[in-house]
Amino acid sequence: MTARLPRSRRRPDPALTWARSLRRRRPGLAAFVIERLGGLYGVPAPAQRLDPVSELVLTILSQNTADLNSERAFEALRVAWPSGGPVTTHRVVGPDGTEAPPEGWGGVGLAPGAPPNWSAVEDADIGALIEVIRIGGLANQKGPRIQSALRTIRERSGGYDLGFLAALPPRDARDWLVAIPGIGRKTASIVLLFCFGMPLMPVDTHVERVSRRIGLAPPKAGPDEQHEIYAHLLAADQFYAAHVLLIQHGRRTCDARRPACDRCPIAPRCRFFDPKAE
Repeated sequence: MTARLPRSRRRPDPALTWARSLRRRRPGLAAFVIERLGGLYGVPAPAQRLDPVSELVLTILSQNTADLNSERAFEALRVAWPSGGPVTTHRVVGPDGTEAPPEGWGGVGLAPGAPPNWSAVEDADIGALIEVIRIGGLANQKGPRIQSALRTIRERSGGYDLGFLAALPPRDARDWLVAIPGIGRKTASIVLLFCFGMPLMPVDTHVERVSRRIGLAPPKAGPDEQHEIYAHLLAADQFYAAHVLLIQHGRRTCDARRPACDRCPIAPRCRFFDPKAE
């Protein structure tokens, strides 16, 4: 008689385990946070900001620097290698006609304009590209990264157009972008959330900090772990609002060094304010 081999057990998904546990221990927490922050800052209205390739390059430029600096670097790309293509709008126009930065963005917003000539940017002398974007910071790293991303997109898609990603499942689209050297989950998720409305959660330093403090994520959960937790924690129509509102809260109330807990509407259910909060 042949002995049966023991069945191999599937390893549990720690992000799914956390999300299920959180729903059981602290029911309705994610919805509570979104509702309270929406009352404080206003409910975000989803809107595409730029074409996907421009969003990708702008996000690369924004890595480890202020959004205002990345805006200046992107505007410099437009001037150095103009395309004459369709004009896109980055800023939000209010009912009264006044312009404002897009929701969740820390700069003043790009002026309306055409994207740079991506073919010319890819083929540019690397030293020239670095000088053009130097105002954005870390140009020696970002210049080669931008050219590598543009080259990969062209070679894998036949041009400088990422519109085909809209037809892919969100995780497949994210994996396609993450396969590009220098593109991580945050950058990929930003492009897919803002350009295609995909249910993915970009986790920047503000989202990471605020999520841990509230208890939406474990105390030591890093960005990659939080990406996966939110995939199980949020409904498809909650990702945009959650991302924008958590960023705003991190910038305006839940400061890294001096959080204003006395005026925070999340305080009654925040584990940073009350370690026993439910």
